[in-house]
Amino acid sequence: RVLFLVIPGNPGIVNFYRTFMHKLYKALNQLYPVWAVSHAGHCVPPPSIEITKESEQEALEDVYGLNGQIAHKIVFIRKYVPKNVKLVLIGHSIGCYIILKMMKQEPSLRVLRAVLLFPTIERMAQSPQGKLMTPVLCRLRYVIYVPVYMLSFLPESVKTFIVRFVLQGMQNIDEASLSASLCLFNVNCLANAMYMASQEMVQVVDRDSSVIKEQLKKFIFYYGASDKWCPLQYYEDMKMEFSDGDIRLCEKGIRHAFVLDASKQMAAMIVDWLCKDLLNL
Repeated sequence: RVLFLVIPGNPGIVNFYRTFMHKLYKALNQLYPVWAVSHAGHCVPPPSIEITKESEQEALEDVYGLNGQIAHKIVFIRKYVPKNVKLVLIGHSIGCYIILKMMKQEPSLRVLRAVLLFPTIERMAQSPQGKLMTPVLCRLRYVIYVPVYMLSFLPESVKTFIVRFVLQGMQNIDEASLSASLCLFNVNCLANAMYMASQEMVQVVDRDSSVIKEQLKKFIFYYGASDKWCPLQYYEDMKMEFSDGDIRLCEKGIRHAFVLDASKQMAAMIVDWLCKDLLNL
């Protein structure tokens, strides 16, 4: 009757969320399935999966762009989720923006709850991290492709060493995140992720307050206290505009990229937030 569906951030590689999904499923006493859908083109499909081309009518326009990724998720739900199933949507970062657009464009979705974690739903280019990354993503990203292409020929063990070296300052790093990071040595996956991110900087400007207002009771917003993608001012603006909304500020020091080291903590909190909704089913 209920499906938990995770819409990832960028890069939209589901393996980053593997531990989080496992912990969430266990915390739900294995009563509800927990799915996730990667962003199109952000990961290399396993060799066992046969890739089939869609017909021209089914093909999505600019599927690797931000709007195409929104349509990609709607098509996934239409194709694989039975219509009588209620959805608990969990978005992370740009996945929160995608969920807002999904709910607006597909009002027939049976959304029980939408949990938006570290939501980049407005003014991305104006955020501290956005100011730093916008020039790289919009004008300089092509420069990165050549060295990544060269690195892609390295043995897996060397790539793993590079990832561990880059992340060495983080304690308790999740092993699933290490393996997921290896996808970014594939130049096509990296290019698709950076192309989508460049569109985020341009398109994610004004918050879509209309869909939030219409379905406010379905949303839980969770902001980071020191998040450089959605700073404290964005949280305060949300609290001011939607005083009756469930809008929370992290008090546990969890980073924006929570999947790196706080998956268990986040899963436990979400189950605690939703326990009453699930008991009333």
